[in-house]
Amino acid sequence: MKKPLVILTGPTAAGKTKLSIALAKALDGEIISADSVQVYKHMDIGSAKIRADEMNGVRHHLIDVLEPTQDFNIVFFQKHAKAAIDEICARGRIPIMTGGTGFYIQSVLYDVTFSKGSEDSALRKELETFASENGAERLHDILKECDPKSAEIIHANNVKRVIRAIEYYRQTGQKISEHNEAERQKTSAYNSYYFVLTDERSKLYENIDKRVDIMLADGLVDEVKALLDMGCKRDSTAMQALGYKEIIEYLMGEITLDEAVYKIKRDTRHFAKRQLTWFRRERDVIWIEKDKFAYDEEKMLKYMLDIVKSGLEKVKD
Repeated sequence: MKKPLVILTGPTAAGKTKLSIALAKALDGEIISADSVQVYKHMDIGSAKIRADEMNGVRHHLIDVLEPTQDFNIVFFQKHAKAAIDEICARGRIPIMTGGTGFYIQSVLYDVTFSKGSEDSALRKELETFASENGAERLHDILKECDPKSAEIIHANNVKRVIRAIEYYRQTGQKISEHNEAERQKTSAYNSYYFVLTDERSKLYENIDKRVDIMLADGLVDEVKALLDMGCKRDSTAMQALGYKEIIEYLMGEITLDEAVYKIKRDTRHFAKRQLTWFRRERDVIWIEKDKFAYDEEKMLKYMLDIVKSGLEKVKD
């Protein structure tokens, strides 16, 4: 019998955190964070990390597990998320995966197999040097030539993923987009309920702008300063996160604070758009469009609970 797995995802600033807590309380569940930044300690403001007083007694997994000097990747996430699901189910509770990183969710939901091909360190160094000397956009152009579909999905600023996709093609002769598409055809490894929370685009963008303003007021600049003082390198995985790399540019005197804030808001809006594009491509998604529920969270919660409880009852029968 497949283990249950509830997923609550959606674009950034859609309101997933609050709804996920209500869902976990109603289902006697525990939350697994599918967020590539909240996994890091000391990165609280820029990641919009849930505070202890907001958790309402719900246990959370994969938050604050790594130092920001450590690397975090999809293989690490998949391994630890699957272990958390097993642990939660063993206690008779329901695992609820929440966060906006679609590829991370997909890796667990479909138990994606990652290539164990040897990493070509010389090639990686060559590509890293090319990016530093010629810029991320030029590197992205290389990806466009060998794997246009991956280039559409992976943003030029995500240099590590761009390099990995180029590496994969040069190592195997296969496009990583084709590999991922084949993995996507797998059926769910779980008895899953895949909810995507979203809002009208104008309201989503308005919420993003407000959230960035709150982050600045709450001390984002000081948080980034503290991370640099701790020894975090500018080119580390953690410091490439949206909201952090722009503040580093400001602290290095490369742009003004107003320019940094403008870039964070603009790039976060672009990120939300890419997230929605990803979720529209996914199978078996149940959309929770907030305007269609008149922004009534109790109605949204009841709708989700009815679907999950009905599905769990059928499995029992």
